[in-house]
Amino acid sequence: MSDISDMSSFWSGWVTVIVLGSIFGCAWLLWVTRKSQKFDSETEQTMGHEFDGIAEYDNPLPKWWLVMFMATIVFGLIYAALYPTLGNYGGLLGWTSHNQWQKESDAAQEKFAPLYAELAARPVEELAKDEKALKMGQRLFANNCAVCHGSAARGNIGFPNLTDHDWLYGGTPEKIKETLKNGRNAMMPAWGAIIGEEGVVATAHYVRSLSGQETVDSTQVAKGAELFAANCAACHGADGKGMPAMGAPNLTDGVWLYGGTQGIVEMTLRNGRAGVMPSFQQTLGDEKIHLVTAYVYSLSQAKE
Repeated sequence: MSDISDMSSFWSGWVTVIVLGSIFGCAWLLWVTRKSQKFDSETEQTMGHEFDGIAEYDNPLPKWWLVMFMATIVFGLIYAALYPTLGNYGGLLGWTSHNQWQKESDAAQEKFAPLYAELAARPVEELAKDEKALKMGQRLFANNCAVCHGSAARGNIGFPNLTDHDWLYGGTPEKIKETLKNGRNAMMPAWGAIIGEEGVVATAHYVRSLSGQETVDSTQVAKGAELFAANCAACHGADGKGMPAMGAPNLTDGVWLYGGTQGIVEMTLRNGRAGVMPSFQQTLGDEKIHLVTAYVYSLSQAKE
């Protein structure tokens, strides 16, 4: 987080002029207006503005309104002196948003550290059945993971559904925790330039036939089977059931990360895919990752 002292001299001066100019400008306007009007008397003279029978009279502001205006000016000057509002000036109190955040973060850490430590000492399988632990894990998931996997963890195009039993790298507590700690960098190479457009079409037909889809061309399937064995089986296996160690998906089920239509499968083969799951080690730390692991693990276990 940048410190206020990082601001250049120009911008520091610019901000100072804007802030003080606005405050003193308002004070001057009130003073000039006050001198030109008698606040103890009213007049029948209008400003020449009239609408629907309603005329604007040339009367002064009520005293209480004037006092409130002046009070805001005094407040603004005091605030500008105490807090870092004038460019690189740090304020008499020495307050910064970074220090305030750190103070609140440290206080929260001190308050909840014993609870996190207690939960981290318990096995994931046990926490997956603890309602209190699951609620904590769910909140952590909502703040860090839901933006990709959805609030219900059912995934989206390119982001896995965490509530089923289809796991690219494995669904054991150990594998889930490993994914959260280290992240994942999946890489499906582009085959368009290698097997050509006809090969892409044929292989897509064969891949879709593995999951029992009927809208495939049998002639293309036979040709695609040969191309699959020569180019794809090394990762997805000869039977197309995938390889969790490499993050290669099972192609024989009905679960498609990017979609299973002919056009989408061709696009995947032609251009490849590069899915990235970021590491949350620095963001969450071991104890919170333990709770998120328990929550994610519980999602698929609930369907057994």
